[in-house]
Amino acid sequence: MIHRSTILSILILSICLGLINTPVFSSEDDDSFTTDFRLQDCKFVPWGVNPYFILIPGYQLVLEGQEDDEEILVQITVLDKIKYIDLRDEGLGIVKTRVVEEQEWVDEEIAEISWNYFACCCKTNAIYYFGEDVDIYEDGEVVSHEGAWIAGKKGAMPGLVMPGTFLLNSKYYQEIAPKVAMDRAENITMGLKIKTDAGNFKNCVEVRETTPLEPDSESIKMYCPSVGLVYDDGIELVDYGMIFWNNH
Repeated sequence: MIHRSTILSILILSICLGLINTPVFSSEDDDSFTTDFRLQDCKFVPWGVNPYFILIPGYQLVLEGQEDDEEILVQITVLDKIKYIDLRDEGLGIVKTRVVEEQEWVDEEIAEISWNYFACCCKTNAIYYFGEDVDIYEDGEVVSHEGAWIAGKKGAMPGLVMPGTFLLNSKYYQEIAPKVAMDRAENITMGLKIKTDAGNFKNCVEVRETTPLEPDSESIKMYCPSVGLVYDDGIELVDYGMIFWNNH
């Protein structure tokens, strides 16, 4: 059971709050996706809140839905854990990132657990993606680590997962790991009203995700202010808020 708390109290915890006026996109033609985010200008911290992404330990989203007649449950939890990413060769030093755990069940069986590494740029309030470790399951056993990548290794670099200022029609890479993970996003809609089992939300945004590794694939995600992800290709938010656990 998630214990709700006002997002206002979460916002107060973030030293990045309010620094959202600086665009994070390089100017490129309309058909291209940005890969240059001027990361050298950022001071990265492993926490933060921007309008559509909450990176505070203990925050959790729960989404449910159906896909191909299968019941899907996704639980996303911001952990009280840190991952250090070595980007000294890229001139960015060693970046301290926050670990966000995503667990997915299909028909009540665990299908995948990933540990995603994010950090907030204090200059822009944008959230950047530095990689992930992945366990893929079949019949309760780990069978693959497909999709895992870490910035600074094998040509991978950080991507932009959520800009501090949502600019309509902006296009940007979320993952930059050649031949492994090259997800990219396009901001396609603003001002949406969305109703889910978790509540009614307004001023939401829609993002279309694609990847050159699978040219025919497309994913639609929707995010709402002070909440985060509320819709992901047919699964919808059913609960959200702060959870509390015992430290070990």
